[in-house]
Amino acid sequence: MSQLDFHIPIAYLKGVGPSRAELLASELGIRKIEALFSLFPFRYIDKTRFYKVRELQQNSSEIQLVGKISKIRTVKQKRGSRLTATFADATGEMELVWFRGAKWIKDSLKVDTPYVIFGKANFYKGTYSMPHPEMELLSSYEKSVQTALQPVYPSTEKLANKGVSQKVVSNIMRNLFKTYYHVIPETLSSGLMENYNLLPKNEALLHAHFPKNQELLAKAQFRLKFEEFFFIQLQLLQKKIMRHQKIKGFPFASIGAYFTDFYKTKLTFELTNAQKRVLKEIRKDLGSGIHMNRLLQGDVGSGKTIIALLSMLMALDNGFQAAMIAPTEILATQHFEFVSEVLKGMNVTVSLLTGSVKAKDRKEIHQNLESGQLHILIGTHALLEDKVVFQNLGLAVIDEQHRFGVAQRSKMWLKNSLPPHVLVMTATPIPRTLAMSVYGDLDISVIDELPPGRKSVQTVHRYDKNRLAVFKFMKEEIAKGRQVYVVYPLIQESEAMDYKDLMDGFESISREFPKPTYQLSIVHGQMKAADKKFEMDRFVKGETQLMVATTVIEVGVNVPNASIMVVESAERFGLSQLHQLRGRVGRGADQSYCVLMTSFKLSEQAKTRIGTMVQTSDGFEIAEVDLKLRGPGNIMGTQQSGVLNLKIADLVKDHELLKLAREAASQVLKEDPTLQLPSHKNIATTFQEIDKNASMWSNIS
Repeated sequence: MSQLDFHIPIAYLKGVGPSRAELLASELGIRKIEALFSLFPFRYIDKTRFYKVRELQQNSSEIQLVGKISKIRTVKQKRGSRLTATFADATGEMELVWFRGAKWIKDSLKVDTPYVIFGKANFYKGTYSMPHPEMELLSSYEKSVQTALQPVYPSTEKLANKGVSQKVVSNIMRNLFKTYYHVIPETLSSGLMENYNLLPKNEALLHAHFPKNQELLAKAQFRLKFEEFFFIQLQLLQKKIMRHQKIKGFPFASIGAYFTDFYKTKLTFELTNAQKRVLKEIRKDLGSGIHMNRLLQGDVGSGKTIIALLSMLMALDNGFQAAMIAPTEILATQHFEFVSEVLKGMNVTVSLLTGSVKAKDRKEIHQNLESGQLHILIGTHALLEDKVVFQNLGLAVIDEQHRFGVAQRSKMWLKNSLPPHVLVMTATPIPRTLAMSVYGDLDISVIDELPPGRKSVQTVHRYDKNRLAVFKFMKEEIAKGRQVYVVYPLIQESEAMDYKDLMDGFESISREFPKPTYQLSIVHGQMKAADKKFEMDRFVKGETQLMVATTVIEVGVNVPNASIMVVESAERFGLSQLHQLRGRVGRGADQSYCVLMTSFKLSEQAKTRIGTMVQTSDGFEIAEVDLKLRGPGNIMGTQQSGVLNLKIADLVKDHELLKLAREAASQVLKEDPTLQLPSHKNIATTFQEIDKNASMWSNIS
């Protein structure tokens, strides 16, 4: 049988047929033979022991026995009838009961013939009974591909209703291995298998589906998880090598007046050691002639923006323009105001381009950009439009990169003959395992210390019944000249409800904080950009003491005087969102507070999220908890979750194995970057198969 047979439809496999094939495709997405191998059991029923009837216990779990059937009888009931059979071994008797399918079951039962039965034994009026047992003749049990641990496969209600039971799926799998076991190709090199003590591929697959014992199951899963991680890492690391070798970048050969003047005369504070380290990494990239594709991670307030600005000044020193893209107008405007302010007095032109810029101003920006008169352009998605043409874009900084789709980011590449260097920034800490897997082909820099003098934000959890005490505390802080955020959840599916929550909240806060003693701002997603800006500006200038908002303010609001963040219905927020919101305060020298308001009814997950926020302010620790709670798919969002379509490995539980696989992939590429060595033939063949469908999106961060 040739390897090509793995690509044939499952309908041709014994025990499947067209109608079952259609069901398996629609319910589980399995269409080809090769996909069946990856339908791994999600748990196993331990059949390592045969019980005797006299050993049965009340409330025992699922058990297995060997014995013979004697009497079979049909018992009439109020509705229909039930079938019962006496089952006995050398130690005693019990009753088997069927409430459905009595006729065909009765016809199939053989008296005085040894059976293996499996199920849950119930105790009633001094007798044990087993309803709807799984049954198999001892003779066929002994002949089959047998396992002590019985696999339990993913299923759906529709599959069960249409008769595709666990037994049917197990039989399909047995037929699969009978037909294909000897032609399953090896995917790893003998060197790797020896070094890491790995089972051969066909054995690993067989024992993952039909393990004889726990030890073999563990070995099989180790081999298959290792392989899954290995090929992901191989793909990412090879792309990284290829990018370094083949994709040229503009060489920023010199550090000139723009950078030096700013560093010496405009920078009013000392950079942290982490900032200096990151700056050195970026300088090395930009001077190498290789295209930079660097992810800059740093907690809220760690000083990423100043690093981005210094990087943009390096572009200017080498005769290039720079661009900075942010996901919201609020954030883009804030970046523009910050950059314009700190560059005051220097011969640098900076413009802001967003959706609300008037046509006349937009035209002027386009002209200045094309002529090279405009040095730095800051804006939103508006920068990605085809009409926006740079004279020579050398560096693109993308802020909060997870907010941009890959296709949108790729448009930056098309702005030049050579792609501009890319610096991607995020204040959402990415768990190390996820960074290694999804962004493993990027160079990663981390700013892991906050500027000196920054006080950690004190976080507390309060229930709705404590609201009056929270209001009192807010008034005390306002009396000291501080400002307060009150944030309501925004979940797009229920905008009407969210809007009502916000307006109800605004009304109750207005009553508690009446004019003219207090001034309030309100910001939400349904407002026009100009109205939003007006309200934000009032708060920034200190004209209002309270800002009542939805999560519109999650990113990009910098008000050092704001010292309290009150998050309403905090249980409805994700961990990373709560962490981002908390980062809006604590930007000044005063002690700041984050108050998480919830109802009494909290799910276990919500309790964990709130507890984590109260206990730690370390963004990476929070990200790891978030990964455990939500899994990688949800953290990455729909745009990127397809990157890690893992079949058996688990990013959270198997993170040590991921590191091992990355080391192995790195070693293989070090020895043989193009996978040409005869010893790597299996790896090269598998890699080509996987890589056929992979795109080059990862080059664009």
